[in-house]
Amino acid sequence: MRHQTLFLNMFHAMLDALGPSRWWPAETPFEVAVGAVLTQNTNWANAARAIAALKAAGPFDAHTLFALPEAELAERVRPAGYYRLKAKRLRNLLGLLVRDYAGDIGRLAAEDMETARQKLLAVSGVGPETADSIVLYALGQPSFVVDAYTARICQRHALVAEDVDYETLRELFMDALPPDVPLYNELHALLVRVGHDWCRPRGPRCRECPLERFLP
Repeated sequence: MRHQTLFLNMFHAMLDALGPSRWWPAETPFEVAVGAVLTQNTNWANAARAIAALKAAGPFDAHTLFALPEAELAERVRPAGYYRLKAKRLRNLLGLLVRDYAGDIGRLAAEDMETARQKLLAVSGVGPETADSIVLYALGQPSFVVDAYTARICQRHALVAEDVDYETLRELFMDALPPDVPLYNELHALLVRVGHDWCRPRGPRCRECPLERFLP
C-alpha cells in the first residue's frame, strides 16, 4: 500500500507538470512491435525513419518483411543504427509472427499475458524491456516496462538498491499498482521524460524536477 500511494502520487505530480505523453507514436500494433526492436539503443526519430524505409518496400506486414532478403532488410533499417544486428533481431520477431501466428499480431495479443511475454522473450534479440514494450504498447496487456530511467529514478529516491535487476524492478511496480494498461503506459512514458530531462546520469536537475518533493 505504501508503494502504491507513493507511485500514484509521483504519477500525478509528473502528469500535472508535463501533461499526457501520448505514447506509443505508431499507427498499428504491428508498427509498435517493429518499432520496439528498432528503438533499441536509439531514439524514436531514427526508428521512425527506418520504419518509413520498410513501408517503402511494399505492404507493411510480417509476411512481406520476413520475405525480404536479410541484406535488404538491413539496408532499410540502417537509419536506426546497428542495422545488421537489428535486421537479424527484427527477422527473428517476424519469424515468430509468421510461423506461430500466421503473421497476425492480433493472434499473439489473444494469448494470455504471461504466454505472450514468454513467447517474445524466447526470440533471440528480444530482451525484457523490448518484450514488455510490445506486450504493453502493441498487445494492450498490463506488463509494466522498466528501463534505465526508471531504475535511476527509483535508486535516487531510495526505493531500490543500486544493483536492482530488471525483474525485481518490474515486480515492484506490478505488485504495487493495479493491472491497468493506460496507467502503465502513461507512468512509464512520464518516467522516461523525467529521467531524460531532469534525472540525468550526471548533473541531475533535482530542484526543478517534478519529483523533487519525493526525494528522501
